[in-house]
Amino acid sequence: MNTPNKLTVIRVIMVPFLVLFMLTGWGGSANRYICCLIFAAASITDWFDGYLARKNHLVTDFGKFMDPLADKLLVCSAMICMIDLERLPSWFVVIVIAREFIISGFRLIAAEKGVVIAANYWGKFKTASQMIMIILLILNFDIPFFKVLSQIFFWVSLALTIISLITYIIENRHIMSGGM
Repeated sequence: MNTPNKLTVIRVIMVPFLVLFMLTGWGGSANRYICCLIFAAASITDWFDGYLARKNHLVTDFGKFMDPLADKLLVCSAMICMIDLERLPSWFVVIVIAREFIISGFRLIAAEKGVVIAANYWGKFKTASQMIMIILLILNFDIPFFKVLSQIFFWVSLALTIISLITYIIENRHIMSGGM
């Protein structure tokens, strides 16, 4: 197993620890920092494994499959925890998860036809905005500027989730229509 794939596996392994710390409050007053550190480290592996795979020509079928799955697992798990912590509304998380299912469905159909649907910039911006939003929500500082910044990233994440979904559907509508 190459280094990018190991980083992807490490990201998946970090998710249960993130959820455990987020929902139990272990770590006392340092809990928010522990959760932020786990989430930020996992998020950084997302960028780093992709960079290494492309730079060193280490792109594998395992990486193509597991990297986006690890990203979805990390982000969606954190968002689901945020519902329990009353920092995100459930409707927001449902929209995010529905988008992920729809895109995954498109990718499965495309794969059956021998087509790979690569992530586009809208999807990358969406993921980055969601990760920043989650870090802000984990830290949850009771400072007006911080609260406003969190709200800005909430709405930006929602907009990019919807825009990236529409973009994927438009760019890949031929897959659903039976054409190539």
